[in-house]
Amino acid sequence: MDALTQYLDQNRERFLDDLKAVLRIPSVSAQPGHAADVRRCAEHVAAHLRTIGITHAEVVDTKGHPVVYGEWLGAPGAPTMLLYGHYDVQPPEPLELWNTKPFEPTERDGKLYARGACDDKGQVYMHLSAMAAHFAVNGRLPVNVKLVIEGEEEVGSEHLEAFLRQWKDRLAADVIVVSDTSMLGPDQPSLCYALRGLVYTQVEVTGPARDLHSGEFGGAVMNPANALGQIIAGLKDADGRVTVKGFYDTVRPLTDLERAAMRELPFDEAGFIRESGAPGPFGENGFSTLERITARPTLDVNGMWSGYIGEGAKTVLPSFAAAKISMRLVPDQEPNAIFRAFEARVRELAQAGVTVKVIHHHGAVPFMTDPGHPMMQAAYRALARSWSKKPSLIREGGSIPVMATFQQVLGLPSILMGFGLHDDQVHAPNEKYSLTSFHGGTKSCAYLYEELARA
Repeated sequence: MDALTQYLDQNRERFLDDLKAVLRIPSVSAQPGHAADVRRCAEHVAAHLRTIGITHAEVVDTKGHPVVYGEWLGAPGAPTMLLYGHYDVQPPEPLELWNTKPFEPTERDGKLYARGACDDKGQVYMHLSAMAAHFAVNGRLPVNVKLVIEGEEEVGSEHLEAFLRQWKDRLAADVIVVSDTSMLGPDQPSLCYALRGLVYTQVEVTGPARDLHSGEFGGAVMNPANALGQIIAGLKDADGRVTVKGFYDTVRPLTDLERAAMRELPFDEAGFIRESGAPGPFGENGFSTLERITARPTLDVNGMWSGYIGEGAKTVLPSFAAAKISMRLVPDQEPNAIFRAFEARVRELAQAGVTVKVIHHHGAVPFMTDPGHPMMQAAYRALARSWSKKPSLIREGGSIPVMATFQQVLGLPSILMGFGLHDDQVHAPNEKYSLTSFHGGTKSCAYLYEELARA
């Protein structure tokens, strides 16, 4: 066993304690009441970077939540890696569904439970632990490193593009590395080469000026809740296809080779559906479950509210109804064009007697990189060193808004090397991160820097 691997094994508990410390900070970017916590988390991360040996680390103010920037440039002649991650987390609600407190990290059955444990603090701290190990064993890193760790990823990275453009010259690098994705199984390492994009909207339907007695007014005016239900029902057909005009026009179809490669992946469809708790699979006809969740666009209701939902009965006709609706996009769908088409379809489906407002909250462009690039092959070798199974090349169904921005602004190849699992309950109560993923991922990151130096 080499000295680096030995150090990684001997310091597992220390690295885990470092992660627990940052998980205790409720850095919920979506809730204004946590703005001070978000800043406190940024300052904590910057201080930790300085502690492990990063020579420069600062908290950079934006028009939103701050960005943590760090750099270590002590490897002249070696490649420069730009590490991206985020320290903000999703809201923990509903709190009553958590088995333990969301911001008090708890170990149970080989897993660490906390909001942000997997997404993305746990995956960022794999890299910071790997860097700490290199500094301790070798006194240096094999490559030059720049770090951008932001605080708005969970709310669309609204202000990050301006930061990247303003700092473009300082962010010059050879490759971007991101750990915010998944692997196919607990012992199946994976490299992601494509991500879906996103359009996130809110549809508001207003009818009468106030809630009305359903006996006195029922049948006389349009019920906004009924109208919203009809709109939602009309957005997809019985075959699971979205009815927005032009929705599929620019979708880049899977090639026969890609579909064949997907069939070869060790994807447990039955286990995946079972983990969801759903009684069975459902989706767009003509495509497998794996194709549906990675390479096909979607439209889903994320939340609905209207009228009286308390205990007992209250016979009202609500004056207002609303829904949050998101669409996952694939290459080459363009978020703004999709939103315009979606808005037109919603208004087409709206009934007379109500007014409709369609809000565009945020979006993300789909992302794809070349899996054969030398930098990706370096990551492949690092995973092969760390795990017993051959790494898989996969597409991911989620979105990382900044990836397309990185391509547009910096024009760099990107490595998406993540270690989350499908049952990590990301964005849900009882989010967790497997300790196997954390420790195995830390080794993979440490080996990645060595392989990038060779590349």
